[in-house]
Amino acid sequence: MATTRDYYEILGLSKDASAENIKKTYRKLALKYHPDRNKEPRAEEKFKEISEAYAVLSDSEKRAQYDRFGHAGIDGQYSAEDIFRGADFSGFGDIFEMFFGGSRRGPMGPRKGSDLQYDLYINFEEAAFGIHKDIDIQRTERCSTCHGTGAREGTGPKRCPTCGGTGQVRTTRSGLGMQFVSTNTCSICHGRGQIIESPCSVCKGAGRVRNKRKITVNVPAGADSGMILRLSGEGDSGEPGASAGDLYVVIHLMEHKYFKRVDYDVITELPISFSQVALGGDVMVDTLYGKVKMNIPPGTQTHSVFRLKDKGIQYMHGHGRGDQLVRVIIKTPTRLTSEQKELLRQFEYMSDGKRSEGSETDLNGKSKEKQKKTKGLFDKVKDAFES
Repeated sequence: MATTRDYYEILGLSKDASAENIKKTYRKLALKYHPDRNKEPRAEEKFKEISEAYAVLSDSEKRAQYDRFGHAGIDGQYSAEDIFRGADFSGFGDIFEMFFGGSRRGPMGPRKGSDLQYDLYINFEEAAFGIHKDIDIQRTERCSTCHGTGAREGTGPKRCPTCGGTGQVRTTRSGLGMQFVSTNTCSICHGRGQIIESPCSVCKGAGRVRNKRKITVNVPAGADSGMILRLSGEGDSGEPGASAGDLYVVIHLMEHKYFKRVDYDVITELPISFSQVALGGDVMVDTLYGKVKMNIPPGTQTHSVFRLKDKGIQYMHGHGRGDQLVRVIIKTPTRLTSEQKELLRQFEYMSDGKRSEGSETDLNGKSKEKQKKTKGLFDKVKDAFES
């Protein structure tokens, strides 16, 4: 359909409007703009616009799709006729004839199969590199015994005598100086236009059965939580002549022990000893691609962040990868030996700027004796805390 305006705006309703309020508002507007009553130039266009809005918002499934995805959720899932299928337009003539011209098979027609949803939980590495996952789903499929007809072998459906095979019953009534034609689903054949006198022993005349199926889902590299994969035609089977529904796989990413994700970057924390950050040196860091050597400059402060280029998640659209951000966390020992305590006291004493009397100083005024002792002390501290 051509409408792009917000359906709630067209009807003058808020998004939390009840089903009864939607129906009441539509009837009021439909009477005002019905082309048989209103001869203004844009009356018919306005009537079609409000009818389309009502057709979507009065159907709980279509309304849910529209509330979540807007017009994209409707235009991508339903044909023009599907939008109006199932809405109650009693008392306003045949909406289908006004929109599409001519007659059509019953107001219900062959229904497309229902869409299904499956929640798929994957681990961090599976999301990063992509994976093929086999899942089991329960879905409605066409009965293989009767081939979807619902009739016992050797027999077939017969045309409904009540509706003449149209699936609908039309009634005419007068009111307000006008004649109204209402179209309702045939209560005998329930809109199918056919009746089954000898039902299939397997599906009991439904033409469809419930089966468990194994389906392979292709999770692309770079997938993240909340991503929805659409598998066309893998939902419930439709009625004869209609397509099957779709399967929507919702991705859920399980937490990792070490890695966290922000967009396409990987975040990790690296516990490191006091002596390592004070003296500097190389450390080994776990990444998605194995261990990588990273240099820690002397004097690094806790919570400093280092970037490992291209060690993050692969981009889903385009080439390249994110980075890995490594945050350094200094480990504070909770239990100290007597030797460690003594070494820390010596380090604290020498860090206060105290020096021995009569020590020789260099041109910068620093004690050479202190420099030599400090260097030796650092080595002792390192050995004591990393042993």
